[in-house]
Amino acid sequence: MKVFVAGHRGMVGGAIARKLRERGDDLVVRTRAELDLLDQRAVRAFMASERPDAVVLAAAKVGGIHANNTYPAQFIFENLMMECNVVHEAFSADVERLLFLGSSCIYPREALQPISEDALLTGPLEATNEPYAIAKIAGIKLCESYNRQYGTDYRSVMPTNLYGPGDNFHPVNSHVLPALLRRFHEAVQDGAEEVVIWGTGTPRREFLHVDDMAEGSLFVLDLDKETYAANTEPMLSHINVGYGADVTIGELAHLIAQVTGFSGRIGFDASKPDGTMRKLMDSSRLEAMGWKARIVLEDGVRETYRWFLENGAGLREA
Repeated sequence: MKVFVAGHRGMVGGAIARKLRERGDDLVVRTRAELDLLDQRAVRAFMASERPDAVVLAAAKVGGIHANNTYPAQFIFENLMMECNVVHEAFSADVERLLFLGSSCIYPREALQPISEDALLTGPLEATNEPYAIAKIAGIKLCESYNRQYGTDYRSVMPTNLYGPGDNFHPVNSHVLPALLRRFHEAVQDGAEEVVIWGTGTPRREFLHVDDMAEGSLFVLDLDKETYAANTEPMLSHINVGYGADVTIGELAHLIAQVTGFSGRIGFDASKPDGTMRKLMDSSRLEAMGWKARIVLEDGVRETYRWFLENGAGLREA
């Protein structure tokens, strides 16, 4: 297939692009300087010129609790605009198959655990990332609406928390696992006696290696239309992609301390927000179709730390 991967410089898009190259697909990519996905006319011209067989929409504005709280308008606006432009102009260029990558934050804050696909729109969202979640829900419904009205084959996958090579290790604006890897690494470098973690350490999170996510995404993209339709519903068509088990933030911190060689104290600042107390995905729908994650958390964290060490870990300003 000729596949356009939007967001190929991001962690997930990069992993998907690597998998597509490995298997010999005709990969099409553009940097943001070459194609601004917020510019509808530019996206229209690109789609009309390239005419890909399939599109993977992995581009998004992303970040952790701090970033979501600080830039809510940018998070909802930019994600909505990218989704609308890519989906509509793919349709206009007769692209029949598209894969939209969402997020587990689409589900209600108090959703029953593990979270199944039918929990969508059944309760209030987590306030700390509601604008981002609303944009991702809109992306799912955008794909479903084009399928219902025009007969397209636009699919959505909802990953749990992702990590791995290519992650954002910014000490403030990154997600919890890479942020902790960097903080513990720097604590070892500085000889610090204590690392203090935001929140109580009791929330539970599920973490999926980005290479697993890439494989799971392409598994869904490759399904024939009949199989996909038989395992989903027209207005409940998204598929969860998870690891299958979760850990507390405290347990994660101790694992990362072990991986980085930190032997000091680990403290918790309960004045900082915990976010959702638990998010474990029910991935049984995808498992029933024949795919399951394979990279064990400890092995994945060790590999991610090696990547971090080899890619500018000493640059404090990164």
